[in-house]
Amino acid sequence: MVPGFARSAQHGTTSTNGTGDTDMGYATTTDGVEIFYKDWGPRDAPVIFFHHGWPLSADDWDAQMLFFLAEGYRVVAHDRRGHGRSSQVWDGHDMDHYADDVAAVVNHLGVQGAVHVGHSTGGGEVIHYVARHGEDKVAKAVLISAVPPLMVKTNDNPDGLDKSVFDDFQSQVASNRAQFYQDVPAGPFYGYNRDGATPSEGIIRNWWRQGMMGSAKAHYDGIVAFSQTDFTEDLKNASLPVLVMHGEDDQIVPFELSGKKSAELAPNAMLKTYPGFPHGMPTTHADTINADLLAFIRD
Repeated sequence: MVPGFARSAQHGTTSTNGTGDTDMGYATTTDGVEIFYKDWGPRDAPVIFFHHGWPLSADDWDAQMLFFLAEGYRVVAHDRRGHGRSSQVWDGHDMDHYADDVAAVVNHLGVQGAVHVGHSTGGGEVIHYVARHGEDKVAKAVLISAVPPLMVKTNDNPDGLDKSVFDDFQSQVASNRAQFYQDVPAGPFYGYNRDGATPSEGIIRNWWRQGMMGSAKAHYDGIVAFSQTDFTEDLKNASLPVLVMHGEDDQIVPFELSGKKSAELAPNAMLKTYPGFPHGMPTTHADTINADLLAFIRD
């Protein structure tokens, strides 16, 4: 639990929007974990619920939350357990708990008919939440550069990435997380390792800041959660509209083994691809991603 934040929530000093409703606070899960959330916008407006990627936080959605708030939507984003400002518990860092934690926030806020938007690991969280808790409170789902259906190579998924790739991720988190969290955004996450790219020091530092706010244990275990969870049945059983958005130059979650397959599995899916866009395209290409999200949500 992050000192100060949880105490302020428990003592009723969370920020308000002037109507008595909280703009941020905590929802408590069934196993006692405090999940931090932001909740901006009119209480009666349509809701967009954002799910962040590994190892980041709700702050990674700044460009989307501000945009959709200005468009008249109510925007919600949470910090996954062990990430950002949520409780740094040692256990429960798996997709079942992640989905149940989302349900705790949804129930706490009473949001109905929300569009759930997930980036990377957050995309897996979205589709697993829908499968585990039903579609009655969900209008549409959006998977951006997302990990489903399955990242790791198995007998049934021969095109996946070798488990040694993710073992190396865990080794780097355990040995020098601070350096690893510098190298990832400075390189493949935003495509800054490509010829002609112009790295943004602010974006790189913001990624590092978000990562280092979270728990090393949560991030270590989360690598298994995002790489080894099989979302195939979740996708097949999703009857709601699903937008799959994926950059064709995604070096973290390659399009051919993820976005392409997800769009084929979900029965009511629409696929949008982006030539040259990197994994972190909601940040590097926010104008394009926001416009396409808005069109899908309004459709």
